[in-house]
Amino acid sequence: MSLTQQATTKIYSGLWLILANWFRVPKEPPALPHHDAAAVESLRPSDAWLRYLKFQFWIVFAILDGAIFIAWLACMIAAPLVGAILFLPMLALAILPDILIYVAIHLRYDTTWYILTDRSMRLRRGIWQINETTITFENIQNVVVQQGPLQRWFGIADVVVQTAGGGGGGGGKHQHTATTHMGLIEGLADATRIRDLILSRVNQSRSAGLGDEHHADGVPAPQPVLWTPEHVAVLREIRGILASS
Repeated sequence: MSLTQQATTKIYSGLWLILANWFRVPKEPPALPHHDAAAVESLRPSDAWLRYLKFQFWIVFAILDGAIFIAWLACMIAAPLVGAILFLPMLALAILPDILIYVAIHLRYDTTWYILTDRSMRLRRGIWQINETTITFENIQNVVVQQGPLQRWFGIADVVVQTAGGGGGGGGKHQHTATTHMGLIEGLADATRIRDLILSRVNQSRSAGLGDEHHADGVPAPQPVLWTPEHVAVLREIRGILASS
């Protein structure tokens, strides 16, 4: 790691502590009520997702800052005095937004959590405004993996969870149409495994209630009463006695 990278890492670490304390950002992953503690899995985006975001940043950085420098250079050639006066404003315009965006990328990465339990999942994002979306597996209709060419090059993919009727919670990358809601799990290196894990818990959630209901204390729930032909015959006999009396 170069001296510049080490300095940047230390500066960001200190800035992260200040912002986290200032905005009271939770340092722990979000918690959900669950029945099986062994089924809880806390997920973070892959480190490759951070590199992916930075790569996009540097592409935009090169284009915008290059345009600013070319404009300043043209001004410098046409009017050297004006160009000299505009040098510091040009430098600030080129550098300061880049620093803010660079910090924002790291904050986006550090504040993203995905939690899976045996009954539901929760997605948390944000530092200025913390957004948490809870999706129960019973409401999930479909789970797909999406991966663009650039994501494929970085070895990451997104898992899109489609639900009917929504999953509660608010905000975050939780898009919706008139009938379908979508929860987005970004930047996973093992997106296929997470998709299969979610689908398996969806199947478990849907198969529950088919004769295996239990109360919270482990006692089987009472089963519905089934009327046999003998029961019906006795009821008819009682009805006849009542009618003749």
